[in-house]
Amino acid sequence: DGMNVLFIVVDDLRPVLGCYGDKLVKSPNIDQLAFQSIVFSNAYAQEAVCAPSRVSFLTGRRPDTTRLYDFYSYWRVHAGNYSTMPQYFKENGYVTLSVGKVFHPGVSSNYSDDYPYSWSIPPFHPSTEKYENDKTCRGKDGKLYANLVCPVDVTEMPSGTLPDIQSTEEAIRLLNVMKTNKQKFFLAVGYHKPHIPLRYPQEFLKLYPLENITLAPDPWVPEKLPSVAYNPWMDIRQRDDVKALNVSFPYGPLPDDFQRQIRQSYYAAVSYLDMQVGLLLNALDDVGLSNSTIVVFTADHGWSLGEHGEWAKYSNFDVATRVPLMFYVPGMTTSSVSQGERVFPYLDPFSHILGLVPQGRSKKVVELVSLFSTLAELAGLQVPPVCPETSFHVALCTEGASIVRYFNVSEEKVKEEKDGCDDTYRCFNEEPVAFSQYPRPADVPQWNSDKPKLKDIRIMGYSMRTIDYRYTVWVQFNPNNFSANFEDVHAGELYMVETDPNQDYNIYNNTSHGCFFKKILG
Repeated sequence: DGMNVLFIVVDDLRPVLGCYGDKLVKSPNIDQLAFQSIVFSNAYAQEAVCAPSRVSFLTGRRPDTTRLYDFYSYWRVHAGNYSTMPQYFKENGYVTLSVGKVFHPGVSSNYSDDYPYSWSIPPFHPSTEKYENDKTCRGKDGKLYANLVCPVDVTEMPSGTLPDIQSTEEAIRLLNVMKTNKQKFFLAVGYHKPHIPLRYPQEFLKLYPLENITLAPDPWVPEKLPSVAYNPWMDIRQRDDVKALNVSFPYGPLPDDFQRQIRQSYYAAVSYLDMQVGLLLNALDDVGLSNSTIVVFTADHGWSLGEHGEWAKYSNFDVATRVPLMFYVPGMTTSSVSQGERVFPYLDPFSHILGLVPQGRSKKVVELVSLFSTLAELAGLQVPPVCPETSFHVALCTEGASIVRYFNVSEEKVKEEKDGCDDTYRCFNEEPVAFSQYPRPADVPQWNSDKPKLKDIRIMGYSMRTIDYRYTVWVQFNPNNFSANFEDVHAGELYMVETDPNQDYNIYNNTSHGCFFKKILG
């Protein structure tokens, strides 16, 4: 009665996956999952930084309701005592388990990953996580550094392992315990890579010869990019190998050959992640639970790989806000699986070329804030009510509608009627919209532009993505009462997806956008 849930969330993973059409990456295990899933090709995070994004999708509330734009407050104290998705499953009879990075650790989850509210047992963190930023990368001179690009010999690492390997082992152990105890579970597994440092087993470099690695299609800072929209990638500037390049602040650029190395290591880290996901899903088969477990795979946000002359997250661009999102639901996204049948045999990224196309792919624009209601509906629980306009006092409600209605992909006929429509139609039709936002301390890039603390936020960039465009306004923001003043617009951006998919040509200043503005206010 009722399906289990395996919720896999990855840190900083943009959709560089075979199932998203990337030709270079080797991701056979995630692609195999996609083949049995409904895959959303237009899914967006609500803020492109770890803690705010995670608290948002785990509570089903937007950042303006969690009031978390940085890393330094706990929503239950600071905003409202909101129930979380795992808490709701726990209250509905599930054993809820957290492995690795699910909530962002620290103040923003009360130094406990929101235990005991959200989890049945204390969350597991890999013991080697504490070495993540230590000097463990061997340089050409044989010395150890804290580099950005950091392929390693795992046997030389502390305890002879890496955090994500430990998380996979623990998740597999818990699957076996749940099987033995016949307990219905909600197991969340949070993987660290490809978050920086790009530290992964060195053999994965073999999959990506440097000569096959290109630069970003648009490695320059766009001419009409408002300075407030730019993120100066401070976190990577602090790594030893980047520091040694002595790159000018804020616009760089990094040398071409080093850009290629970052891109190469990001891809290698994704293949290392794919191996972990493959081992985990293979274990789900081993315990015979693939026919009774919903699997969700997503990320907290994306990561720029040199596009617009930017690196890291910290912006409203698609490269920072767009995430992979797929749902495997036995009997719904795939024909029902007979007991003992293997759905997820492990595929070795070194020898396996898959080339499977996902069964169901939806182009509908969706948001991570919808995860809570979507998973509740898929598991057959009562879907939490929609939040009222102000919901600080409401413990259980959600600001993201369930997207289960999009699962039947056959209804996605090409919109024939759209060709003949004028701009007002495009503006006010009920097409789905994804909202993201990003705070800035100032109009020009400075040392804390990527991660301003709440007290330093002066501007909020509110961004709206539809299938056709991305529209962003950067407005005055008061951190003392959390208010945005849409009368005081510092800058704006408008990109048309069809003619400018990479968001390089800002046409805000030569377009009338009154209707977009009304929509973002609405």
